[in-house]
Amino acid sequence: MMQAVQYFSYGGGPDALKLSEVPVPKPKENDILVKVEAASLNPIDWRIQEGILRAPKLLSILPLPIPFVDCKFPFTPGVEIAGEVIDVGTNVKTVKKGDKVVSLLNYLNGGGLAQYAIAESYTAVRPSGSRAAEYAGLPVAGVTALQILKSIGAKFDGTGDKRNILITAASGGVGQYLVQLARLAGLHVTATCGARNIDLVRSLGANEVLDYKTPEGQQLTSPSGKLYDCVINCVANTEWSSTLEANLTSDGKVIEVTPTPVTMARYWIKKLVRSNKLEVFMLKSDREDLEFMIKLVNEGSIRTVLDSTYALDKAQEAWKRCMSGHATGKIIVEM
Repeated sequence: MMQAVQYFSYGGGPDALKLSEVPVPKPKENDILVKVEAASLNPIDWRIQEGILRAPKLLSILPLPIPFVDCKFPFTPGVEIAGEVIDVGTNVKTVKKGDKVVSLLNYLNGGGLAQYAIAESYTAVRPSGSRAAEYAGLPVAGVTALQILKSIGAKFDGTGDKRNILITAASGGVGQYLVQLARLAGLHVTATCGARNIDLVRSLGANEVLDYKTPEGQQLTSPSGKLYDCVINCVANTEWSSTLEANLTSDGKVIEVTPTPVTMARYWIKKLVRSNKLEVFMLKSDREDLEFMIKLVNEGSIRTVLDSTYALDKAQEAWKRCMSGHATGKIIVEM
């Protein structure tokens, strides 16, 4: 048996999380059993609890290729983990028992907030002596940042296009990695964050930093007068605005990291009128990208900013912190 944090229905926020005793899962032929040392929380975790993956009643009766599903309760949340391989299925060749690893779990199954979890192919080896908390945020937040920058032509050997970009919520879980990777790629970075995090974001590599509460921060205008080739919007629950569009170059675009249903509707409308000004990011499970991020952390080229760490029996507090939207870096639950 093991301890796991679970909820038993949709909704309820932090108060709905309960610490339970459940059987240790058994790996199938393609599975990896991981003893979890650290799990990282992301906005998608509490959005799943609120039902973001459920099919809206209207859409559920239409013949649309939308992968809406219902969670199976009780549900153990969490998809970003770092830990140690305890057992592997007969078909697994990429890792072995005893390896220290980083994994992205299946969103539909979850399982990260537990002492043991089942991982699949999106698993990569990390150094044996490393602290799990420093790697647990890489599979979602780190790889998200990497794939976004690669999509706009960034290269990390100094040969890519030298673009001007704006990163909102630059001190958050994804934002911190975006700023550091953009610095490595030689991009000019304007970033927004709260006043208390300005020095941190500047130290991560931002060229210009705006306090999002000031008039200048609200307008999102570069202090040097530059227009943006790309705005990477990491702020949850914000929508496309004329302010964003006014700061773009003629072929510039906005990439939404945490889109809402309204954002998705606007995205499809813009596609219908053949506008490329708005893109919605979707994470791709690419082990090579994860391995690249692990390499950068290993060599000290980037680091993981930790907002806070919690024990498993304090997961409610971690969940509340994640839902607040004001974390500086990653929120970690350590086992």
